[in-house]
Amino acid sequence: MHDQESPENLPDEPAARPAGESAYTVLRNADFFRYLIGRFVASLGQQMLVVAIDWELYQRTHSALSLAFVGLSLMIPMILCTIPAGHVADVFNRKKIILAATLVLAVVSVGLTLISYYAAPVFWIYICLFVLGAARTFLWPASAAFVTSLVPLNQFARAVTFNSGAFQFSSVIGPTAFGAAIALTPNAEVQGTAWSVYALNALASIACFALVAPIRHVHKAKPAEPVSVKSLVEGFRFVYQSKIILGIITLDLFAVLLGGTVTILPIYAQNIFHVGAGGFGWLRNAMPMGAVICMLIVAHRPPLKKAGRAMLWSVAIFGGATILFGVTNRNCFGNWLALPNAFWFWFSFALLALAGAVDNVSVIVRQTLVQILTPDEKRGRVSAVNSLFIGTSNELGGFRSGIVAYWFTVPTVLGNAAATGAIVSTVTGGIGTIIVVIAVAWIWPEIRRFGRLA
Repeated sequence: MHDQESPENLPDEPAARPAGESAYTVLRNADFFRYLIGRFVASLGQQMLVVAIDWELYQRTHSALSLAFVGLSLMIPMILCTIPAGHVADVFNRKKIILAATLVLAVVSVGLTLISYYAAPVFWIYICLFVLGAARTFLWPASAAFVTSLVPLNQFARAVTFNSGAFQFSSVIGPTAFGAAIALTPNAEVQGTAWSVYALNALASIACFALVAPIRHVHKAKPAEPVSVKSLVEGFRFVYQSKIILGIITLDLFAVLLGGTVTILPIYAQNIFHVGAGGFGWLRNAMPMGAVICMLIVAHRPPLKKAGRAMLWSVAIFGGATILFGVTNRNCFGNWLALPNAFWFWFSFALLALAGAVDNVSVIVRQTLVQILTPDEKRGRVSAVNSLFIGTSNELGGFRSGIVAYWFTVPTVLGNAAATGAIVSTVTGGIGTIIVVIAVAWIWPEIRRFGRLA
């Protein structure tokens, strides 16, 4: 859940497009266009990389536990670096922060390329993931406010739309591009190596750096704020005091913690559907595709009139789709329904797409409310907190799904051992997600009552 969300796609405030102005006028802004292309290229590389990490680790270890440690390796630096990252984004030049973090990502990708090519111990992959997680934690809050300095206010809403669309598009084609890169790499399937994908991501990071570096950006120095515990944790204090923001972020955190299945998709591809790297790429592609379809529908409709209820229902449907995804396969129904494996695969693909579509509704509601209720002078710190919840929910959810799949990796009547663990992990997570929706709706009734999203 939320692989499709980029924390940088957050607006300052609503802005209307003047009558008669083309929707594409903002693309004539050379600085914004360079930034848009640069972030798209970098995001595409990152989408390929995260798919490659899960695939290679499972190919080399055949253990759900190795997938669980991916989330843990990315989550720990997020927790450690969120507070300083938010402070840095509010004090220092955000363009320089973006460039520095992008270079670190390039170096990490080169390291992963060498580790994969020479089949070094997987321990080194986790070390690289730790550094990658730290770099992303500094990148996200700086990126969250950078676009505001590139376009005039009357074009900002359109800039956010294109920025979000670029990220969603990269999420759609990233897993497919991973499959193509693996197919074109000699002996990649046999050796379980994804070095070519990591090399491509290094090139993507360098291309992003080259595109962003010439952008004209004047850093507006702010009055020096003493570095204190109070100033560093201001983002957390603000989120805690805003009950609606606290409620929707809590809903997001625990729903993804329990309902995320992305990390264990390699098990579904290899041990349940038997589709290889190409099929794995399609499974990873399903949720972003659903998110893009949802985005196109929502963009052509008026703002949600009952946004709070829409978010609660969307997360509940996400949980239901997760449960169905877990059980709709030949391991569970093969004795009752003599359907070909292709049917089960594409039906499961459709369920993941549905989960991605409804997840995007909750993303839209949360992003909008966080920005409406956040003062500009606290943007970096609140964005850092928001990024922490986004990142932690994904990575901790990946750890949960992997560790539960590992615990239940035992032969049963459901089929082979690995399949059993993945199915139990997915179904219990979906049930937990629905329970979380009920709890949040009861604890924070303000969310149920929130109306028009505008």
